[in-house]
Amino acid sequence: MFFRKLTRRNNQGEVKTERNPLEENGVTSPIMLSVLHELRGCQDVECITYQSNQVSLIYFPVLVDKVKMEDQILTKAGYLLEADVHSWMSKIHAIEVTDPNELSQKILSGNVAIFFQGKAYSFNVFGPEYRQVEKSELETIIVGSHEAFIEDVLTNISLIRKTIKTSKLKVLKMQLGEVSKKDTYIMYIEGITDKKYVKMLKKRIEAIEIDAVLDINILGQLLDDQPNAIFPQFYMTELPNSVSSKLMEGRVAILLEGSPLVITAPTNFFEFMQSPEDYNQRWIIGTALRFLRLIALFTTLTFTALYVAVITYHYEMIPEDLVMTIAESRQRVPFPPIIEALLMELMIEFLREAGARLPTKIGQTIGIVGGIVIGQAVVAAGLTSNILIIAVASSAIASFVLPSYTLSNSLRIIRFGLIMSAAIFGVFGMTLALGAATIHVTTITSLHSPYLTPVAPAYPRDWKDIFIRAPLRMLKNRPLSNQPQNKVRMK
Repeated sequence: MFFRKLTRRNNQGEVKTERNPLEENGVTSPIMLSVLHELRGCQDVECITYQSNQVSLIYFPVLVDKVKMEDQILTKAGYLLEADVHSWMSKIHAIEVTDPNELSQKILSGNVAIFFQGKAYSFNVFGPEYRQVEKSELETIIVGSHEAFIEDVLTNISLIRKTIKTSKLKVLKMQLGEVSKKDTYIMYIEGITDKKYVKMLKKRIEAIEIDAVLDINILGQLLDDQPNAIFPQFYMTELPNSVSSKLMEGRVAILLEGSPLVITAPTNFFEFMQSPEDYNQRWIIGTALRFLRLIALFTTLTFTALYVAVITYHYEMIPEDLVMTIAESRQRVPFPPIIEALLMELMIEFLREAGARLPTKIGQTIGIVGGIVIGQAVVAAGLTSNILIIAVASSAIASFVLPSYTLSNSLRIIRFGLIMSAAIFGVFGMTLALGAATIHVTTITSLHSPYLTPVAPAYPRDWKDIFIRAPLRMLKNRPLSNQPQNKVRMK
């Protein structure tokens, strides 16, 4: 804990030295002693006492806006007469605080505590260093706004309010974490969002008992309806325009201090297959892209598994001209199809994780060079066939077509299950595995809203923005699956 020793001149020109307040008998008030005791051992806190007017300050330099602190507090507090201190605090709207624990929490939240004549006041000077608003790294947008959220939650709220300029956009503030005390915000549009979702989220957040929630991903897992489900139950994005669109559809947004991501709910499976860019393109192009993603979904799930099933059990499904090519390709392979498939799938996963964890330039090199060199070497060594390399590479590439990283991760797990089922029971096993995955999806809910809505339960009116992206003039109504209070968004 720092106790600043400064030499300053008061209004009479007398030189005064600021010393450790604990060394000054009668200067330190009981509430100040309590705060200092609470913050003991915090060597990044700074305490200043001005002997000219008996004003003391306690704050964390790393949490405050240095310019604001210097202009409004430090340049004035040491030069005031005792008779002028109350007037100065009234001018800056300092708030009196009587509870030492509350005052300590305010200091930890970026306030400066001002002590004068046995009383304590707080003034908000919060303003730590943050990175500037930049383009999204997780969700690349070609046509459209490139603004993305950052770690400052108040800046994130401002980005949303910049898009939705209405007093009906409501914000509820809560604190999360017994130790971290992180600010959590629930945003919704009054008159559109069903209040039951807001009440449900508020109740779940209040019920969380944990020391700290460090990221919005952890919060999402704590709020899940089914914690053991494979698929994500909250839509996650770092794009302000995407969150604004979800809010206007009747959903609820959750923001967490220190996280550059925002989650929205309730969500459904089809939402993870859509991109904000779909609405920035012509409707025919947007529809074509959605069909392309559906093809990519089935490709990444079934391509490798289909290879294993066909090579193991169903040679009759292969065209005659291709049978000899596959036979020649597998002539030197000593492993059964399941072993070589798992070997190559694991190698792809190794390359994917290595590329993600390494610095960008090195990661790209590892992905390209590693894939080409290892692929050619494995085929040349006779450990796998050319056809399998094509199947595994196609599955990996198709997974990158999907706009949601969290959904892609879920499908990677299911793909391994399909490969194992295909090795045991062939195409019949694949069918069983896909059926089991479908049943699993139908049991998932997001804030008690079915995960496959608007297909099951069926809301045919919403299908024109699920499987296709209809012309904007046809998208006049909010999705019925969100149960909005105001169903019409465009007249």
